[in-house]
Amino acid sequence: MRQFLDQQNFSLLPFNTFRIEARARHYVRVEQVDQLAAALADPALAALPRLVLGGGSNLLLTQDFNGLVLHMALAGKAIVGEDAGHVLVRASAGENWHGFVQYTLEQGLGGLENLSLIPGTVGAAPIQNIGAYGAEIKDVFHSLTAFDPATGTLREMRAEECRFAYRDSVFKHAEGRGLIIVDVTFALPKAWTPNLRYAELAQAVAADGITAPTARQISDAVIAVRRRKLPDPAEIGNAGSFFKNPVVSGAQCARLLEQFPDLVHHAQADGTEKLAAGWLIDRCGWKGRNLGPAGVYPKQALVLVNNGGARGADIVALAKAIQADVQARYGVLLEPEPVFI
Repeated sequence: MRQFLDQQNFSLLPFNTFRIEARARHYVRVEQVDQLAAALADPALAALPRLVLGGGSNLLLTQDFNGLVLHMALAGKAIVGEDAGHVLVRASAGENWHGFVQYTLEQGLGGLENLSLIPGTVGAAPIQNIGAYGAEIKDVFHSLTAFDPATGTLREMRAEECRFAYRDSVFKHAEGRGLIIVDVTFALPKAWTPNLRYAELAQAVAADGITAPTARQISDAVIAVRRRKLPDPAEIGNAGSFFKNPVVSGAQCARLLEQFPDLVHHAQADGTEKLAAGWLIDRCGWKGRNLGPAGVYPKQALVLVNNGGARGADIVALAKAIQADVQARYGVLLEPEPVFI
C-alpha cells in the first residue's frame, strides 16, 4: 500500500479560491486511491473530523480546521467505452474541471461545453450538480466511483443513487456525506445538438454571426461571457456565485410580480418559479458595495469577493447583511452555495 505524508498545522491559503488564511491540523495530499485507504486506516487520523478538498472553489473557511484535510489530487482522463448513442469519458477526481471540458472538446465530443470555465475539480462537480447556461452535470452523467470509509471499499454509483437536484446531490446529505468521489464517468452524445436555451448565451453566439455553432464555438462563447462578468479567482478572491437562485411557489411569485413587475423569474416544470438571486441583490443596492474587506463584485451581484485580507467572518457578515435585506424587501431567504467550514 502506497504511503501517505501527514503534514501538520498546514496552511490552506493556496487551496481555497476565496484566498482566506486558515490552517489544517492534519493535511494529506491524495494522489493514489491506496493513499486514501491508508490514511483512513490510520486509527488516529480516522478518528478526526474530515474535510475532503478539491479545488476549494465552493468553500468558505471561517476558522482553522481541527481535523484531517484530504486533498484529492488523483489525476487521469480517458475515453473508456461507448454505447449506441454515447461515448463514455472518465476523469479522476483531482482533474481540473475546465481542463477536462477542454479535453472532451479536443476529442471531438460535445455535451460539456456549456459548463466551460467553472472553477474546481471533477470530483466536486457531482456533489454540487454544477450547472451553468442551461446545462447541469446530471444531463450527461453516467456513473462515479466512490470510496466508502465505513467499509474501506470502492463502490460504483449511477445517477439514481446520486439523487441529483438543483445544486444538490446525495453527497450533501447524511447518507452520502461520508463518501469520497475518486472518479466520474460522463456519457457524451454521439448525435450532439447545441444547447442554447439560455438567452444570454444564444445572444452571444448570434452576436458573433454564428448560425450553426459547434461545441467548441459554444465553449468559446461561454468563456467570453464568464470572463466579462466574473472575477478571476487568481486576481480577486471569490467562490463564484455565492447564493443559489431561490425557488418559490407560483402563488408567491405572482404576489411578488404585483409589487415588482420587472422581477426576473423562470417557470419550472413542477409549477414553481426560480427567481434570479443576482437581480434581488442588485435591487437591494448591494452590487459593488463593500462591508469591510469583503464586497459584492461590481459586475455581478451574485459574487462576493475578498478585496484583500478578508477573514471568513467578514464574508459571513456580508452574506448575512445581504440575506437580511433581500428577505425584508422580498420575503425570500437566499441560501449560500459554498460550504462553510
